[in-house]
Amino acid sequence: MTSPAVGEFMGTAVMVLLGDGVVANVSLKKSYAEGGGWMVITTGWAFAVLCGIFTSVACGSSAAHLNPAVTLGFAVASGDYSRLETFVPAQLLGAFAGAILVWIFFYAHWKETPDPHAKLAVFATGPAIRNLPVNFSNQVIATWLLVFVLGAIFSKAVSPIGLAVGLGPLLVACLVWAIGLCLGGTEGYPINPARDLGPRIAHAILPIPGKGGSNWGYAWLPVVAPLVGAAIAGSMIRFFQF
Repeated sequence: MTSPAVGEFMGTAVMVLLGDGVVANVSLKKSYAEGGGWMVITTGWAFAVLCGIFTSVACGSSAAHLNPAVTLGFAVASGDYSRLETFVPAQLLGAFAGAILVWIFFYAHWKETPDPHAKLAVFATGPAIRNLPVNFSNQVIATWLLVFVLGAIFSKAVSPIGLAVGLGPLLVACLVWAIGLCLGGTEGYPINPARDLGPRIAHAILPIPGKGGSNWGYAWLPVVAPLVGAAIAGSMIRFFQF
């Protein structure tokens, strides 16, 4: 059975399994990929988005947003908010499910990793330098860029007859890769409330040895800031009539 909600759930689950998976691969002890670095993480996340989009489309969501900020941004741009009530819960649940799968996959490595911050980083983002006004504005800008450039990629000005089949997801993955490489080092480029909140909840409830806290004092920021940035981008897309 396929449907838009199923597609958003499955696509987001696959994206988080691979995206949080690459962070676990690089961060957890006794992984062959330990210490792989930022290039590995950003590349893995780009491929995670690519795989998530294809999965989402195959399972029934031709939009394949995988991100409440993207859903909100395009709702503002179009004036049609009907997708929010089905897409956003499916995305949050999909992100939670993907995080559970990451926990299962790396089960043997949690107890081998003494640093609780490394464990939390697998599931959720955090600032390299904690300065909430700066952290907030950074994620508004990064998510604005994501949604605005997404609108440009799929605009009639760029492709009057539409993109070739399969090219759109590849370009979206390249966009996420670019944001990670160029802007991701300050807060880990959450740019997706579901990607951060769903796995953070999983971190909070899962029996992970020595995990520490889930940093709930910061958790609002990777949810609210991307939504603000997306709404601004959606308004600009509407203004420019992409």
